[in-house]
Amino acid sequence: MPDRTYEQDVVEHTLTELVLANRILAREDVIDDFGHVSVRNPLNPERYFISRSRSPVNVTRDDILEYTLEGELIGNDPRRPYAERHIHGAIYKDRPDVHSITHHHARSVIPFTMIDIPLRPMFHMSSVIGKEFVTWDSQDEFGDTNMLVDSMEMGHSLSRALGNNRVVLLRGHGCVCAATSVKAVIRISIGLRDNAELILSTRQLGEIKHLTDGEIDKAGNLMLGDMALARAWDYWVARAGFAGL
Repeated sequence: MPDRTYEQDVVEHTLTELVLANRILAREDVIDDFGHVSVRNPLNPERYFISRSRSPVNVTRDDILEYTLEGELIGNDPRRPYAERHIHGAIYKDRPDVHSITHHHARSVIPFTMIDIPLRPMFHMSSVIGKEFVTWDSQDEFGDTNMLVDSMEMGHSLSRALGNNRVVLLRGHGCVCAATSVKAVIRISIGLRDNAELILSTRQLGEIKHLTDGEIDKAGNLMLGDMALARAWDYWVARAGFAGL
């Protein structure tokens, strides 16, 4: 049997990280039974990888499928895809700098999609979420829907609301996080969940003093640096039951 090529190794490493990302986000109670995470194909930026329609806690290597940015399946796998895969394709199409995306419904985040309370970081490890948070409301362009982002038209509308930020909120639905890598998007997704929980609990005690713009920039760069992400990745992987990978 011939040795695997460098390109094959790169893709397999990416797919392993994607499977682990599903398991990690499920273990950390960020993604529930209907959330999803994707990664851009490192060898072909016009395609991305995402699981078939399956709860992230159960995703394996065999579940990973490849799509064009228009949401068209590469190959002929008959298994059901995620209806909301267009979130991923539209953002990858609009944002060449983004290489990994999560869509989740962390319950602590939901209130901030419905009321005018700032989600700005109050915790240095949540600085990774950034300074600006737009809430996308499907009602504005599409009226009454099933609340799913299940077309490229809706995906691009959501992508416009995301802009150049790392997070966009979806009214009454959840959020989307976008980053340059799988590890970074996990850090942002967990940081968003943590910051929302802390704001909700701290407001019962008094007014919140949020981080300054400079603190968000400097702490965010630190927490998204190689050292911090490597240390966090080891922790997340071990908690998900895959220590040593």
